[in-house]
Amino acid sequence: MAFRSGFISIIGRPNAGKSTLLNALVGEKLAIVTRKPQTTRNRILGIVNVEKKGKRPAGQLVLIDTPGVHKPINSLNRRMMKEVYDALEGCDLLLVIVDAGEKFGKDNQFVIDIAKRTKLPCFLLLNKIDTLQKDRLLPLIARYQDLHEFANVVPISALKETGLDTLLDATLKALPEGPRYFPKDQVTDQPERFLVAELIREQVLQYTSQEVPHATTVLIDTYDEGAKLTRIAATIYCEREGQKAILIGKQGANLKKIGTNARLQIERLLASKVFLELFVKVRAGWRDSRDFVEETDWRRQLENIAAGLLTDQPDPQRKN
Repeated sequence: MAFRSGFISIIGRPNAGKSTLLNALVGEKLAIVTRKPQTTRNRILGIVNVEKKGKRPAGQLVLIDTPGVHKPINSLNRRMMKEVYDALEGCDLLLVIVDAGEKFGKDNQFVIDIAKRTKLPCFLLLNKIDTLQKDRLLPLIARYQDLHEFANVVPISALKETGLDTLLDATLKALPEGPRYFPKDQVTDQPERFLVAELIREQVLQYTSQEVPHATTVLIDTYDEGAKLTRIAATIYCEREGQKAILIGKQGANLKKIGTNARLQIERLLASKVFLELFVKVRAGWRDSRDFVEETDWRRQLENIAAGLLTDQPDPQRKN
């Protein structure tokens, strides 16, 4: 049976479960996950190597997680939507994931309209079916099928990993025969530097509320990987002094919690001891600054590293 492979983009509204699905299929935490909308700001690539099993062919799925589809209101939002559209270029299959328990609205229609314009074969993934009454499933499928000619409809629960084997089988059958695009032991193309920044931002999201999570971003200042200890310095940027005070907390208590929990997550990622130093700086209106927003893109950061403007780890790609 021939080896199958291809690039598969996952799109959907904020909090539909895209990142949870990516992590579940890859079997590792590549994308940060919180209850707050627009947690994912960059497209994230995850590689799934599938062994031959019964009638299932062997193959490699190159999954691309994307930011939640939304109407952009600033430079950050526009770049996030550009990440969505860029992920659609050259892919073989599109997975549209929706929250099955969520009331259908114009935002759902916006996602479907994007899928239609791609002309790509498209699967509809009805996520969070564990929260849906059984008698509502078939009417929901019928409603979405009236909106678009989906190649397949797969009910799943990404969080509970229900229906994922069915999804893998269907996805492999839909992909063309092709090569292994990435080495078998590679799970992502994201630099560890970017993954570390995201783990720090995840803790910012966990320990702040209201407008603060959306007004913050994290940039790695230095990344020095030693034999026994990795030293990392990072800056959390926000937009106002009041946000800075919340991030730091009384006598630095909140920043300490963010740093401690981020360090533990980073140590699991790197499988080594980590010394993490965090700073908080105000950069007014950074979300509306196109130049600064571009600096938060890990691809731009790699360019800066190559130019000697930043210090990076020796190996820019993560292995198992």
